[in-house]
Order: sequence, then structure tokens, then C-alpha cells
Amino acid sequence: MRNFFIYANQYKDDGGSISARIKDYLVRRGCTCSDKVDYTVDAIIVLGGDGTMLAAAREYVGRHIPFIGVNLGTLGYLTEIEADKLESALDMLIDDKYDIEIRMMLSGIPVIGGESMNPQTALNDIVINRKGALHVINFNIYVNGRMLSTYSADGMIISTPTGSTAYNLSAGGPIVEPRARLIMMTPVCSHTMVNNRTIVLADDDVIDIEIGKYKAGEQQEVDASFDGRCPVNLNEGDKIRIIRSDKVTKIIKLSRASFLDTLQKKMSFF
Repeated sequence: MRNFFIYANQYKDDGGSISARIKDYLVRRGCTCSDKVDYTVDAIIVLGGDGTMLAAAREYVGRHIPFIGVNLGTLGYLTEIEADKLESALDMLIDDKYDIEIRMMLSGIPVIGGESMNPQTALNDIVINRKGALHVINFNIYVNGRMLSTYSADGMIISTPTGSTAYNLSAGGPIVEPRARLIMMTPVCSHTMVNNRTIVLADDDVIDIEIGKYKAGEQQEVDASFDGRCPVNLNEGDKIRIIRSDKVTKIIKLSRASFLDTLQKKMSFF
């Protein structure tokens, strides 16, 4: 790799010092740092935490350019490089000593008033949460056109394997190897003991999550978000259709450590 683009969280890279450090080192090694993402860019170096990685993946979805993250946050499941090992990591990129993981993404199509809206993509998850006053949400869940179940819960998380260590994990969902190809559906604070477990579905399943009826004379109003962004308002009868996206995110891996090694380091499980 010889040509790079730096995508920085300005609040994490205060004053741009780390961006400048990366650029200076790459130039000394005979590489270039572009001021825009075009066909010449070999990789996007993301400075921040997992949230910044998600934002970059959404912004440049479909460009087929791999990402590598410099962790300026906390846990950093998606970020590969620690700031104190920056130069050695850049050397590995320049010398082509890396692997690339392909991560599946989700596509969520809001259907509002019977009309399909523009699809939104997500690398981590699509989350449907209540809006405004605290109340339970009634969800009607359909898989491949067939009714699966009705849930009463505070929210619903539809997650990729990459997103299994995010909100899904906080809601009691399973941890999944991020290269897997499946879709998880995890209720948030389910109000029934029966429907309080994650359902794991195939990556080619079509999931429709419809906002069900609330109390007589009252409307349920909820938000659907995509990797925590682009909120869409939903009311009773509206739905989100969720499928595997035809887009993917490419993540550069320098370390030979396994996913379980990463869990041990990040979460002190073992």
C-alpha cells in the first residue's frame, strides 16, 4: 500500500497532532496522503474509536476501500492500532504485511404509510427504540413473509456479527465471531419471559419488524437508527424490512491474534 486517506475524529485527535504524525511518517516512507477519497486510495486510516469506524464505513460504503483504525477511544473492537505502536503498524501496511476481513452489513428499508423509503446501511446494527414517553413497544415480527412472533419490549436490536459486541451484548445477546454470516435479533428488556432470547437467523432471511398496536386511542411512536445514526420515525403499522446488504466493509488486520485473543484483551473474560 502506498496511497492513504486519513479520516479523523476531530474531538479525539485534538489539534490534529496524530494525523500530522501519520502523514509525516508516510511521506518519509515515500507514500502519499490524499485530501479526498478517490480511486487512487489504497486504504483509509481512521482515527478515533469504534463509532468513528462506523461513521467512516457508512460514509464510504460501496467504495471497496479497506479501513484500518487507530484506537483513540476505549475498547476499540474495530480499531486495530494502538497509538504507541503507530509507526510499526504503518510499516506493515506499506510492506503489505496484512490480511483483509470481509464484514457483512445490513440494509434497512423503512416502510412508512405503506411507502418504501430509501434504504440505510449498517455495519453494527439497526435499533428500534421508543421515542418520547416511556412505554412498551409492541413488535410484530415476520421472517420470509411468515409471522414469527409478537414481542412487547423496550426496543429491538437487529445485529450483524460485527455488532454482536455492541448494544447487542449489553442487551444480553451472544458474542459472535465477526467474520460469520448471520443476523441476530435481540429484544431490549422484553416484557414477557418467553420472548426474551436472541433469535439467530440466516444471512439471506428477510425480516420485517412492524410496529404493532398500542392502547386504544393512543399511537406508538418509535425511532429506528442505523449504527446510531439517521433516525427514522415510525408509527403504528409502519415497519422496517431488514436484509443482508449487497455492500460489505473491508477491515485490515495486522495482528495474527484470534477473535478470542481479542476478547481476552478487551474484556478480560479469561
